Amino acid sequence: MARIKSNIWNNLKYKLNGLIIILPFYFLYQSLFPVFPDAWTTKAVGEFQVTPLPYNLEPPYLHHGSYTKDFMLTFSQGNIDHIRQAYLNIGKSSLPLTSLQRGDEGILHGSKHGQEVHAISPQTLSSEDKVWLTIEDWKGQVMKTSWELPKEMLQ
Repeated sequence: MARIKSNIWNNLKYKLNGLIIILPFYFLYQSLFPVFPDAWTTKAVGEFQVTPLPYNLEPPYLHHGSYTKDFMLTFSQGNIDHIRQAYLNIGKSSLPLTSLQRGDEGILHGSKHGQEVHAISPQTLSSEDKVWLTIEDWKGQVMKTSWELPKEMLQ
C-alpha cells in the first residue's frame, strides 16, 4: 500500500515541477502581448487632439484611499509642453481645479508619446457618469471635454 502512494506522489511531483517551469513562460507571453479595449473617439480640446484608452473594462479599484480607473491618453495634435496641469475624473460633472489640486489623484503624467492617469472615480459607475478631461495651459486658460462611458464599463 505504501508503495502505491509513493508511486502516485512521484508521478504527481514531476507534473507539478513541469507546471512550475511552464507558468513563467505563460506570464511572460501575457506581459509581452497585452490585450486592451478599443480606444475611444478622438476629441479636440483647445489646441490638442486627445484619444483616451482604458487599460481594461473592469470596475474602479481602490488606490491609496480613493477609487480610480487607469487610462492612457495620446495627444495626436498640440504640444504637451503647453500644458501646466491636466486631470481626468469620472463622474456626473468635471471636478473644479481647486479640488483637483489638493491631491495627486487624477493627474496626467508621462511623455509626449502617452500620458497615463489614475482617473478619480466613484466606487460604482452609472450611465449618468462621464469621463472628464480638464486641461490648464500656462496662460491660465482652462479647457474641458468629456466622453460617454461605454456600456461594457457600467455595472
